[in-house]
Amino acid sequence: MSNISNNLKYLRKKKGLTQQNFADIMEIKRSLIGAYEEDRAEPKYDLLKKIAEYFDLTIDEFINEKISDSWKPKPKSQGSNLRVLSISVDQNDRENIELVPVKASAGYLNGFSDPQYISDLPKFQLPLPALRQGTFRAFEIMGDSMLPVQPGSIIIGEYLDNWNEVKTGETYIVISKNEGVVYKRAGNRFRENKDLKLISDNKVYDPYTIAADDILEIWKAKAYISTSLPEPAPDPTMETLTQMMAQMQKSISQLNKN
Repeated sequence: MSNISNNLKYLRKKKGLTQQNFADIMEIKRSLIGAYEEDRAEPKYDLLKKIAEYFDLTIDEFINEKISDSWKPKPKSQGSNLRVLSISVDQNDRENIELVPVKASAGYLNGFSDPQYISDLPKFQLPLPALRQGTFRAFEIMGDSMLPVQPGSIIIGEYLDNWNEVKTGETYIVISKNEGVVYKRAGNRFRENKDLKLISDNKVYDPYTIAADDILEIWKAKAYISTSLPEPAPDPTMETLTQMMAQMQKSISQLNKN
């Protein structure tokens, strides 16, 4: 049986509720509760959210944790269980991958938690094993700070509910109040009340930091789509060698200061 079926049965009984009692509370038919507990069906997103909230859980806890008498919820913190994520599903109740084009990036800062805004975004599905488990969103990037990933590429990210799982050296789409939507490499692990260092792959751009309380969402990069096919690696020019030397000198100077 799935975690949903086991957890629902356990939590309902712990509350001393019959299937009919709980169905009345959720305003659905008793037969649906039976189907969910017997793992013959799974609740749709809106009902899943309602059930999780009733038992004072996050959707992530309700779906992924095996809840029992010995289970204890993880402490709620800025880095973990920040909010319930708005998503959209297709006619078969499968989560969509919503696309946030560059022109919609500014609006996303205000609409990222609005179900109606999310449902109005372009959306698609990809039949890839790596994108079957989890919640994914796609972001169009501009600029050359993450070369060789070209401007206009679509980065597909997996929603990171627990920001403490950010790993140094891996790439993420970071949504923040002041910087907007950026695709960067993490320069350090996430720590509450501390800055997160973001690094560009194009060394012409200097690393910079953003405050933890400025961050709205973090998506771990899982794949990308591009219409720009890679070119053969060119021989280094005097200009690129000069840039590399300048960057090395800057890095050495920074190390000496530290």
